Amino acid sequence: MTRHARPLALGGLAAASAAAACAPPALQLAFAIVAIGIVGMAHGASDLAIVPPARRPGFVAAYLLVLGACLLWWAWRPAMALPLFMAASALHFALEDAPGHPVWEQAARGIAMIALPAALHLPQYTAVLAAAGGPSGAWAPLAAMLGAAGGVSGAVLLGLAWRRRDPRLLGGVVALLALPPLVGFSVGFLVLHALPQTAARQAMLGCRSLTGYLRATGPVLLLAVALAAAIGLWLLPADQTGIRPLFAAIAALAMPHLLVTPCFEAAALPAPRGG
Repeated sequence: MTRHARPLALGGLAAASAAAACAPPALQLAFAIVAIGIVGMAHGASDLAIVPPARRPGFVAAYLLVLGACLLWWAWRPAMALPLFMAASALHFALEDAPGHPVWEQAARGIAMIALPAALHLPQYTAVLAAAGGPSGAWAPLAAMLGAAGGVSGAVLLGLAWRRRDPRLLGGVVALLALPPLVGFSVGFLVLHALPQTAARQAMLGCRSLTGYLRATGPVLLLAVALAAAIGLWLLPADQTGIRPLFAAIAALAMPHLLVTPCFEAAALPAPRGG
């Protein structure tokens, strides 16, 4: 993305998120599907490309095994799958979004990404957990605990953003805090994790432009989007709100990205490519 295109893209994201925040829940869910399930998925679409060719058969086998196990777990035990997915995601965000920084900052980043939306939107956050994980008396106390932890971690990150004059960190944290949970997480996920990781993967593959990166990863990205859509349609009868199908589809694709890819990716960077 060029220097001039980046402000336009961020401005479009801000406008779309503001509109979604004022929209009915169904449109907020649609915003999350597009933001997380399509735009945010672009960085994971390069997982296969960064694995050395000789290791790809084992990588694909392990990837599909974890994907299938995660999907079955979500279909049969969503109340167990949801907290574990949230914990794994928080750890992933902590390690990926603040490499080389102190452990306390990494912890704040991981916790805030998952828990900060609960700080000011506790009833909505609890409703999202209940829809994703199924009926349970544990969601209200869990959401309250996460809201408190998210508030503390958010305050830490706001202080860091102000001290460092870091507009990306400031914007991501404000989005997580101020916007409704599905919208806030979507924007925070894009700003703090998915877009920076896409840029990092673009550099790893040696692609000189985002267009070149999408050209290199396009077939895998289209396959991932199609698979996510199929998972969502399969689980839609279990939750007509669409929240559980969304979470299950994201988790089925994210858990292999979290657990398998780091074990197989190449240590060295490839030679630059055109585009």
